[in-house]
Amino acid sequence: MFNNIGVSGLIIILAIALIVFGPAKLPLLGRAFGDTLREFRNSTKGIADDRADEEPARIEARIEEINGR
Repeated sequence: MFNNIGVSGLIIILAIALIVFGPAKLPLLGRAFGDTLREFRNSTKGIADDRADEEPARIEARIEEINGR
């Protein structure tokens, strides 16, 4: 979706944000956005790590089930 935004598109978005929010609030908004993005990445990393831990146990249980038949 955002793969085709070039430098000119980013400049336009930044200019609109500067006009709408003003120069005083722009750093605060950037910091809040960065914190939110960091928290999202950390939470999704935890989910992926949990899933990776589950996978080998599930495979071993399935192998034992097949061998037991």
